[in-house]
Amino acid sequence: MIHLITGVAGFIGSNLAKELLVRGEEVIGIDCFTDYYPRYLKEKNIKDIIEDENFEFIEADLLELDLRELLSGVDYVYHQAAQAGVRASWGKNFDIYTDNNIRVTQKLLEAAKDSGILKFVYASSSSVYGDTDELPMKETNRLQPVSPYGVSKLAAEHLCYLYWKNFGVPTVSLRYFTVFGEGQRPDMAFHIFIRDILTGEPVRVFGDGRQSRNFTHVSDIVRANLLAATSEVAGEVFNIGGDGEGILLIDAIRMIEDIIGQKAEIEYKPVAKGDVRHTAADCNRAKEVLGYEPVVSFKEGLTREIEWLKEIY
Repeated sequence: MIHLITGVAGFIGSNLAKELLVRGEEVIGIDCFTDYYPRYLKEKNIKDIIEDENFEFIEADLLELDLRELLSGVDYVYHQAAQAGVRASWGKNFDIYTDNNIRVTQKLLEAAKDSGILKFVYASSSSVYGDTDELPMKETNRLQPVSPYGVSKLAAEHLCYLYWKNFGVPTVSLRYFTVFGEGQRPDMAFHIFIRDILTGEPVRVFGDGRQSRNFTHVSDIVRANLLAATSEVAGEVFNIGGDGEGILLIDAIRMIEDIIGQKAEIEYKPVAKGDVRHTAADCNRAKEVLGYEPVVSFKEGLTREIEWLKEIY
């Protein structure tokens, strides 16, 4: 079987590629190294697999490729490539989000119509729910994103559904809840918190620190992708969350302090536009249909990310 991963040098894509290669699968990975964060960090993500005989790496922009040719012979597509970041998605930057999150997805789905692929797994986000009091969040909740990023992820999710409904493309969308772990992007909260504590810098918290998140370790996200790819369902959407419904941000910082053995100086900043107050995933559908359950505990996942970041900082 041949597996195609878009955004393969990114946080989740690289971890997914490593797991597939460990399983002896053939992987084609594509990445265009956008300037959202430094290239050397992405290169570090794939340096251990770039020479693997079962791994083919393509550096290219999906919008400029012949995608029908790219999908020829491919059995599974894991569409991880996207322009990330809630806070950066406002104003003129939204053009980047429409190109890299919506247009790219539509082009891939169009190419997938007659490709014979077995499954198209799309990386969606809990951002599609917006700021809601309906907790834990269920797939049947009203969707009302409060950031342009969330809007772009929801639009691509709808594209997946309509290409399944109209053309039979076997899509499954996974709504990720705050992913963390080894390889995490440098703009994400835990990467920043851990880096600042390790280097003795003040930790900036947007808001009062009482906001909560359902944190999901990247290895659980990888397992969810593989379960979705090999499942018999199509045209469906699933929440993919981690161990525990919701953890306060300030409690997460205290746990990082305990693991590192160093206190943080905390600076509180105004709440950023587009940030939601709470997230909590109801993963019952993913459990019943896909057999998904989170395996990595929050503390274990934090410990693993801290050890990874110590090598950098």
